[in-house]
Amino acid sequence: MQRIDNLTARRLFLQAHALMDRPSGTGKGSDLAALIHRLGFVQVDSVNTLARAHDLILFSRRPAYRPPGLRWLNDRARATFEHWTHDASIVPVEFFPHWRLRFARDRERLRLRWKDWHGSAFHDEIETVLHHVTEHGAVHSAEIGDRGPEKSTGWWDWHPSKTALEYLWRCGELAVTRREGFRKFYDLTERVIPPGHLHARIPEPQVIDWACNAALDRLGFATSGELAAFFALVTPAEAKDWAARALGRGEITEAEIETADGSPRKVLLRPDTLDGLADLPEAPPRMRVLSPFDPALRDRKRAERLFGFHYRIEIFVPEAQRRYGYYVFPLLEGARIVARADITADRQSGALHLRALWPEPGVRWGRGREARLMAELDRLLPLAGCDRVTVAGDWLRETARRG
Repeated sequence: MQRIDNLTARRLFLQAHALMDRPSGTGKGSDLAALIHRLGFVQVDSVNTLARAHDLILFSRRPAYRPPGLRWLNDRARATFEHWTHDASIVPVEFFPHWRLRFARDRERLRLRWKDWHGSAFHDEIETVLHHVTEHGAVHSAEIGDRGPEKSTGWWDWHPSKTALEYLWRCGELAVTRREGFRKFYDLTERVIPPGHLHARIPEPQVIDWACNAALDRLGFATSGELAAFFALVTPAEAKDWAARALGRGEITEAEIETADGSPRKVLLRPDTLDGLADLPEAPPRMRVLSPFDPALRDRKRAERLFGFHYRIEIFVPEAQRRYGYYVFPLLEGARIVARADITADRQSGALHLRALWPEPGVRWGRGREARLMAELDRLLPLAGCDRVTVAGDWLRETARRG
């Protein structure tokens, strides 16, 4: 069994995630649509300390990208649609027929599961909400049904009509037609999805085959469990069965990758991927600020195995011991994660502020790296809605330590 050294494995993985390319391109129109198709999906998230997650994911690969480009592509051109993978995501619209498998599976699963979270009252609202949207057009949750509790009691404090909207969206009866700010507007799916994709039907075995193949193409290498988790369309058992059949046909092969700690891990990949390892491009030297939800990092265990990057760590700051999570940004330099940084955008004052930076173990932070970081922060100013970079006096901290 062929073994792939850790650096080559990282280069292969980052190449599959469009992070080995020199950042270029218009970041809009067909160029943006092609990038999203290459990635498979882009996770949508409301965290906005620097920029929205989806915007930073796209910017890190296309510095010319600006948020209106995605809104035009999704809301007007209908080249993408918003739905669920492992989380809410922007997905190429040509994948829509495959999502019918998810709609069918979620219909009963969520009806039962959400009963425990939200109560069963939303069941009675489903037909009412669907009739309202049919008669009156696109709505957001605040425009329909009853109000929620005066005081929130948790993340899942949805009133029955809001729950019904989300349920109908997850089941494919409704689609997100646009967002204003970060608020979703829902309409009938047939008013949102272009007819050619709306009416297409694909048998379940072909969907499973497509989902596993498409995931492998976008990961470069993977276990069967990682193939199942990529789009979250198929079950781990279905992905495992697919892998066994594909291995038997010679469509895929097995290899070992060297993990960050030197141990081997068996993975699946294409035979021609092995043949092309010698032709992988060198990683561009520039530094990139990555979103915590970047598709290359969203699987925290895989990021730890491949890059030695422990996402949730304990960082010691003067005022207290604090455990950082989604509000600290990984810094990718070439094929290596070299640091994590606490960066905030103060849009009222116009300052993009570097509060602190923690180099990864074994990384020396010299003038060259500092210059590359400052150049990247300057590039981020238009995306963050700021006009200057400011730096805290004690921004360079000691090496981060694992919690």
